[in-house]
Amino acid sequence: MTSSTDANTSTDSARTFLLGGDLEINRLGFGTMQLPGEGVWGDPDDRPAALKVISRAAELGVNFFDTADSYGPDVAENLLFEALHPYADDIVIATKAGLTRQGPGEWTPVGRPAYLRQQAELSLRKLGVDRIDLFQLHRIDPDVALEDQVGELKKLQGRGQDPAHRTEPGIGRRG
Repeated sequence: MTSSTDANTSTDSARTFLLGGDLEINRLGFGTMQLPGEGVWGDPDDRPAALKVISRAAELGVNFFDTADSYGPDVAENLLFEALHPYADDIVIATKAGLTRQGPGEWTPVGRPAYLRQQAELSLRKLGVDRIDLFQLHRIDPDVALEDQVGELKKLQGRGQDPAHRTEPGIGRRG
């Protein structure tokens, strides 16, 4: 027979996991893709309601928020900032780059290293952070060597990790 303490322990550990080995997040996260307007384009029809949904998710214990620069574009990251900043210590934000938008429902991969670096810098500003916990390549650009795309993300990940560059914004592990 399982005691209530054992049941709670196993339930609690089943509710969370470590992202990257050091960031504990709840298994239920919140994706922001559907917050912008129709076709993931433009502002939401009801901005106050969108902000309330984000805030309520955090109140209910959601601590992992997934977004992208292309959601809106430039809408979902701004909504996260507006709803949650300053962020609680346990909030983890994942964002993505590598897609451009030409209209509702239109998505074009762009994986040029300079573009990925620019979008990481813009996401840092829009989210109001000096580190992005998880920065993802949204789509592989078939016109750019994969090594160049992943290589740029690796460079960004290393920023701020070396004590000599600790003040430089970056992506990846906190600390």
